[in-house]
Order: sequence, then structure tokens, then C-alpha cells
Amino acid sequence: MRSKSAAAAALLIAVMLTGAACSAGGEANNPSGTSSPSIQPSSSPDAGQNTNNGATEGPDASVSPSPSATPSSKPSTDPTPGQQGGGKQEGSSGGGDKGSAVEVTANAEAVTALVNKQFKLPKGYAPDDLVYPDIPFTFSEKIDKRKLRKEAAKALEDLVAAAKKDGIKLAGVSGYRTESRQKTLFDNYAKKDGVEAANKYSARPGHSEHQTGLAIDVSGIDGKCAAESCFGGTPEAEWLAKYAADYGYIIRYPEGKEAITGYKYEPWHIRYVGVDLAHKLEQSGDTLEEYYGAAVPVSGGN
Repeated sequence: MRSKSAAAAALLIAVMLTGAACSAGGEANNPSGTSSPSIQPSSSPDAGQNTNNGATEGPDASVSPSPSATPSSKPSTDPTPGQQGGGKQEGSSGGGDKGSAVEVTANAEAVTALVNKQFKLPKGYAPDDLVYPDIPFTFSEKIDKRKLRKEAAKALEDLVAAAKKDGIKLAGVSGYRTESRQKTLFDNYAKKDGVEAANKYSARPGHSEHQTGLAIDVSGIDGKCAAESCFGGTPEAEWLAKYAADYGYIIRYPEGKEAITGYKYEPWHIRYVGVDLAHKLEQSGDTLEEYYGAAVPVSGGN
């Protein structure tokens, strides 16, 4: 009887020792002291795994994920600072590729700066040397559109005086325009004729040569055909085409170059670029776009 009691006691002690080992989390069967991996799948994505909404989740959000090996197919719409358009001006073949994004023109203050549909002026650009040229205008008010930059104004005075000696009486129609004024004009034209049509004869804000203070629309002294196609073929238009370069001006949007400049023929729109460049363009027959190798993309409505 005593031996049975001793055996029972020994069995009870063995059971108690086995239970203690199980309550220790298996440490006795895991010498490394680490927990055994769970066989249940995690309900949240792994660290760094992309979820369906594109967000990256992980235990530490401050850790930057590795860059993707696949580049994004969406180009940036903002120009990179320091990579301004027209930076290869002064006769180089640079100035932007056809179809490239809009860029800010280099050296906006230069009289040879390229400003068009592809190359725009810095935001809010305004010349600091605007003056009133002493020539006749088709209006009497002293307002912004009567102004030009000082160098361009002096050259225009000489041009108008020379034309008068030849019996050609010219008058100014529209010179300098602010960016906000250009926006108003373009918006009005777009409402009237549609955006596609407006793009052929009006610049978007920031893309107008008038904002440079180096361009002006001119007409005969009577104002007839001012900024209209009927100005072409008049004695005034013919005189400008023949002699403007002698005073540093060019017919900026010549006939037959619409696919290059992006604008229809405008015999009344003259742009000051300086005598040297004006004569080069006169001799070559090139536009500023061709001179700088920057043909303007005219499809797509910009």
C-alpha cells in the first residue's frame, strides 16, 4: 500500500514538472530564446509594400523607400531652375526642341531674347527702362501701349523719321503690354473666336513680345488697316519690309513662316533685335525661331 502511494506521488510530481515547462513559452525546446514563427499570414502588407492606393506602409514611415527601378512616364510640368529656355541663344543651334515643354527664356532683358509659344518671360516680367517714343500714334492717351524700352524707342524714332523723308507716314498702334493686359486680350479673343483660332493671332500671357517692350504694331498715319491683313501690300508695309532692318527692327511674323512662328502673317508687327541681328535675319530670310533652332510646335493649341 505504501509502495502504491509512493508511485502515485512520483507520477504527480512528473505531471507538475511537465506543465511548468509548457508555461515558459517553449523556451526549453528553443535554445536561442526566440519565439517560433507564426504560421498565420499577416493581415497587413509587409514593410515597404505598396498598397492599392499607392501609399507605402511600414513600421517606420520616416524611412525613405528605395527608388523605383522603373522611371515614371509622366513628365514634370514645371521647368527646372537653371535650365531656362533659350540659354543657347546668340546664333547657336539650341533653344529647345520641337514639342518640348514650355520653358522660361534666358536673358529676358536682352534685345535678342526669344519669346514665343515655347519660350515665355519670367512671371510678372516688366522692363525697367520703358519710355514714350516721340512718334505719332493712332490715339492721344499716354498709356502703357504707347511705351517701348529706351533703346527700341530711339530706334523707332529714327525709323519713323526716315520713312517720313521717303513720303511714308507711320504711326504707332500698340507697344508695351503688361502680362495681365495680355491675359485679358487673349481671353476675349478666345471667347470670340475660340481658343484654336485665337492661338494663331494672339499670344498667351507671358508669351507676348509686347511684354518685352521691344515690339510694336504700326500702321499708316490715318490708322486704316491697323493690325489688319489689309495692311499688307500698302506702301507703309512695303517700306517697313525693305528698310526696318536698317534700324534694328524685323517683321517678326513674315508671310510663309506660319508653321515656324506659330502665328499668321503680321506685316504690322515689328520687333527690335538690334541692327546686327536684324541684318543677319534679313540676309538669311530666317525667323528668330530658325536662327536659334527653336521651331515652335504649332499643333495642340499652344
